[in-house]
Amino acid sequence: MLDKNGVTFCSTAVLNVQERAQIHLGPEQERKLWRKVDLRLLPMVFFMSLLSFMDRGECSCNAKLEGLMTQLHLTGSQFNVALVSQIMTNTQHTLLRKLNIVRILCSGWLPGIMFAWGTTMMLMGFVRSYPQLVAMRFLLGMAEAGFHPGVIFYLSMWYPTYKLIYRIALFGSAVAAAGAVSGLLAYAIGFMNTVGHFEGWSWVFIIQGLATIVVCLVAAFVLVDYPNTAKFLNAEEKQFIEQQRSTYVFISLCVSHGSIPAIDIEDGGEGSVSQRILTAITDWQVWAMAFLLMLWDAPAHGITLFLPTIMNNFGYDVPISQLLTVPVYVAATISMISVAHFSDTMKIRFPFIIAAEFVGLVGYIIQITDASTGVKCFGTYLVVIGVHTGIPCTIGWQVILFALANNLRGKYKRAAGMAIQIGMSNFGGIVASNIFRTQDDPRYTLGFAIEIGFLCTGLIVAVFSAYAYHRANTARIARAMRDEMNEAKRVVDLYVI
Repeated sequence: MLDKNGVTFCSTAVLNVQERAQIHLGPEQERKLWRKVDLRLLPMVFFMSLLSFMDRGECSCNAKLEGLMTQLHLTGSQFNVALVSQIMTNTQHTLLRKLNIVRILCSGWLPGIMFAWGTTMMLMGFVRSYPQLVAMRFLLGMAEAGFHPGVIFYLSMWYPTYKLIYRIALFGSAVAAAGAVSGLLAYAIGFMNTVGHFEGWSWVFIIQGLATIVVCLVAAFVLVDYPNTAKFLNAEEKQFIEQQRSTYVFISLCVSHGSIPAIDIEDGGEGSVSQRILTAITDWQVWAMAFLLMLWDAPAHGITLFLPTIMNNFGYDVPISQLLTVPVYVAATISMISVAHFSDTMKIRFPFIIAAEFVGLVGYIIQITDASTGVKCFGTYLVVIGVHTGIPCTIGWQVILFALANNLRGKYKRAAGMAIQIGMSNFGGIVASNIFRTQDDPRYTLGFAIEIGFLCTGLIVAVFSAYAYHRANTARIARAMRDEMNEAKRVVDLYVI
C-alpha cells in the first residue's frame, strides 16, 4: 500500500472499486470456499481438457508410429496437411463458438461439443484413405473449436484475476498430462495390432473417442454454469465470489509517491453486441497478446506433434519411443503448476514468461547441434518444460489485461478478444505442422531453426509489451496524482505486468 509519506507503494495493492455493502470472510473461510469451488469445477474441467488435447494432437502423432502412414499410404507432406486441416478449421470457428458460449449454459455447451468431437475421433479409426483422414480432421477441428476458449471464459466467470492463472495452469497442464497419458496409451494399444482386423493406429482413435464420449456424458451432470446459479453455494458465498471477481484488481507497479484512487471495472454494457465486439477487434492489446500467443503456440505445437517421431529418430524402437515421452510431459506438468502457483502468489507474470522463453530456447538450440543422443534427450525436456510453462502465464496475463482494459470490459468484448487471441495462436500451430518435413528427417534442422526464431521474437514482443504497460502505468498514475480524486477515478487504469 502507499504510505501517507508517499515512500512506498506495494506492487500488489488491492483496490476496492465498489462502494456497497460487501460480504467479508475470514482467511480460513475464504480458503474453504475456494477449495469447495475448486473441487467442484477443476477435476471435471481437467479431464475434459486432457481428452481434448489428446484428441487434438497427441493421438495423431502416436498413431503415426503405429502404422497410420503405411496403411493409408501417406507420403511427403500429406500427414502435415492432415494436421493443418484440423487447426485451420479450429481457427475459423473459434470466434463464433466463443461468442455462443456467453448465450448458452456451459453445462450443455461444453459437453455438447465434446460429444461431437469424441464421435468424430472414434470414426477416425475407420478411415481407409488420405482424403477420408483429412475430412475427419477437418470435422474434428470444427467440433472442438469452442472448447479451449470456452473453458478459459468459463474459469474467468468464476475466479478473480489474482486466482485465475493457477486455475488456467491446471487447465493447461492437461496439455502436458495428455502427452504422458497418450504415450502410455499408445504403448499399450500397440499390442492390440490386428485385433478385430484393425491396426494399432485405428484402436488409438477408437478407444480415445469412446473415452471422450463417456466423460462428456458425466460432465453434462457435473458441470455448474455460473456462481449465481450454483446450487452447491449459499447466497452469501455466491455474493462473495461475485464481488471478488468484480471489485478487486491487482496492480503490478511500484511508484515512489502519490495516491491511487479506486478504479471502476464494472462490466460495460454500452452499445449493441456488434459494437462491443468491434471495440475488442480494434484494440491494440488484443493483437499484441495474440501475436505473443502465436509465438508461443508454434514451438509448443511443433514439439507436441513430433516428439514421438523425434524420440524414434534418436534410435529407439517404437514402443520405447512412446514410453520416453511420458517422463518429459510429467516434468512439464510439475513445472507448469509450480510456476503458476508462484506467479499467483507473487502477482507477477512477465518474469516467468521470460524465464520460460529462455528455457525453451536453450532446448531447441541443443536440437540443432551435433550433441550426443543423451544431451538431445535432455534438450527435449527443456523444450517441453519451457513452452508448456510459458503458455498459461501468457494466457493468465492476457485475461487480467482484459479485466482491466477500458474497452474490453463486458462479457461480449472479453469473449471476442479471447477468441481472437486463441484463434490467432492457432496460426502458430499451422506453421508448426508444416516445418517438420519428411525430407528433413532425422535432423529436422529447418523446423528447429524456425522454432528458435519464434521464441526469439517472442522474447522481444514480451519485453516491449511489458515496457509499454509500464510506461502507460507511470503516465496514468502521474495524471491521477495531479487531478482530483473523482476525475482520476474515471481515467486511471493500471496494467498488470
